[in-house]
Amino acid sequence: MVPKAPSNDKEGPHSSQPDPAESPPLRQRKDSLLRQQSTPTFAAQKDIPRLPIPTLEETLDKLPKVLEALQTQSEQEETLKLVEEFHNGVGPMLQKMLQEYECEGIACGRLGSYIEEFWNDAYLTPDDSVVLNLNPFFVLEKHPDPKTYKSREDRAASLVFASLKMASLLKKETLPPDHFKGKPLCMDQFKSLFASARIPGGSGFKDHVHSYPNSTHVLVLIRNQFFYFQGLWPHNGNIAVDEQDIRDILLAIKKRAENPAMSLSFQVSQAVGVLTSLPRNEWSEARQMIMDGDSEHNKEALRLIESALFVLVLDDHSPKGPSEMAANMLHGSHELIVQDDGKLVQAGSCCNRWYDKLQLIVCADGTAGVNFEHSVIDGHTALRYASDIYAETVVQFAQSITKMIHGDNWIPDNMEAQVDRAALSMVGAAEKELDVFPKQLIFKLSDEVKDRMRYAEAGLADQINASDTAVLEFHGYGKNLIVRNRLSPDSFVQMSMMLAYYQLYGKFVCTYESVLTKAFYHGRTEAMRGATPQAKKFCEIWCDRKATKEQKLLALQEATREHSRLVRECEKGKGVDRHLYALKSIARRNDVPMPALFKSKAWHTLNNSILSTSNCGNPSLRLFGFGTS
Repeated sequence: MVPKAPSNDKEGPHSSQPDPAESPPLRQRKDSLLRQQSTPTFAAQKDIPRLPIPTLEETLDKLPKVLEALQTQSEQEETLKLVEEFHNGVGPMLQKMLQEYECEGIACGRLGSYIEEFWNDAYLTPDDSVVLNLNPFFVLEKHPDPKTYKSREDRAASLVFASLKMASLLKKETLPPDHFKGKPLCMDQFKSLFASARIPGGSGFKDHVHSYPNSTHVLVLIRNQFFYFQGLWPHNGNIAVDEQDIRDILLAIKKRAENPAMSLSFQVSQAVGVLTSLPRNEWSEARQMIMDGDSEHNKEALRLIESALFVLVLDDHSPKGPSEMAANMLHGSHELIVQDDGKLVQAGSCCNRWYDKLQLIVCADGTAGVNFEHSVIDGHTALRYASDIYAETVVQFAQSITKMIHGDNWIPDNMEAQVDRAALSMVGAAEKELDVFPKQLIFKLSDEVKDRMRYAEAGLADQINASDTAVLEFHGYGKNLIVRNRLSPDSFVQMSMMLAYYQLYGKFVCTYESVLTKAFYHGRTEAMRGATPQAKKFCEIWCDRKATKEQKLLALQEATREHSRLVRECEKGKGVDRHLYALKSIARRNDVPMPALFKSKAWHTLNNSILSTSNCGNPSLRLFGFGTS
């Protein structure tokens, strides 16, 4: 909690006046935190510029250059003809339509950018399963306390408490806003970080993401069973449970879920979460069946699941090595066992999920990670969540070390949130009564729904078995060596991946790397196309047995410089992909016959990304990744 300003000189130990015993660096750190906490989360939104619409000429001028290294000479000539035809034909009309559409969006306040609606539709319209095709994952580093990081319940309690702190700050709009190089970044995505869920739209309708601003509870998934408990106070958003309370709650849930009465057959019968792995239309049908079966009971259970702040997943699985860690966070484990009656049942962790929400996953050995629904949340936003909750666990551990020497306030919290334990509230004061004891949700399901669950499990198992997840953790050198040689670490790694593919297959292929555009209002990402002529030359020289070390180094330097230049261009909203996609979308929106450019081989080449190399890095993360699609 941020200390209140003293009303007089006798405010006591909670005075916000500097403590003369504190060292200057510590005092500066506390003062900085106080200033940050006083900045409302969304204070800068009104001052953030809108994403610019590039001119038609600059985008069309860049397109042939983006494709140059991927096309033959004759294909390049064809691309130039298509670009000229588009520029002299329907292109200017579509550009004008897009500009008018942007003006309408500004006037009505409905749209934050010219690409927002079209890009959201690109995520929410397809019928594909979100597993592997959409949801990314993180694996967090170990908890700094060796006594905690191997205990599932202790690790989960620590991360849930930190998550509730962040949720509380967002509810009160006091979470310090993001900045990059001194400039504020758009915080709009944080409105959907907690208490939101992707809802399947059904045949003929796109999905939508529904937010529940009054949500105060946490959903817990263990052995396919659903529990929930209240984590925040409804009337003010303060935290209602501390870390020890959460640990006790989780142990109570564990005891209930592992009760012999909760047989394996019962657990399998409650694996409703596996339905969220289905193609979206099939999930919509199954969801409607659930609500029709025992309408009020099941509707309330679904409401409590979908409106939860986030999902805590407790897995019995203990991953063996980093590759299994990544696979478990990406899609869960797949394991079939034989029951006493001879039936095969799914006992892996892949069914112990709710893929339409933010999921905090903790394994039996304390390994922790995040799987997040990606349609309205980008990696940068999820990374802020992961890094903040991990940093909070580090700070809490540091506080426990220094407490005996310096007292409670020596190291300030990473997230200053008010904790008002329900266990200490005074009985009789209505606004101070809150039941935080965990409750179980048990679905009443028809045989038809149970069949759908079995089919979903089989389909998910097929997806898992058709995918390999492998992790290489390289320790030979890292960022410091790269930077000392005046190279961009990101560009260096991007070149490494393109070179690896070239060495394996002898081909230079289309590459997609997302670049953050949150410096703009409602900004998300731009596609950086790293398959440049310089990168192609670099791959060719490095695979040339006659090339000298000097030639190879020069080719690497030229390729990374061009890559870094294009990244900076994309950060300014000056890429090619989003603008062209918006022009294509505005044509479809206005029933304009689709221009030849958007039906051409050149367009297919641009959008057939063989390597998807987007990255998300931070010391809080051990691994980050996403599936193939």
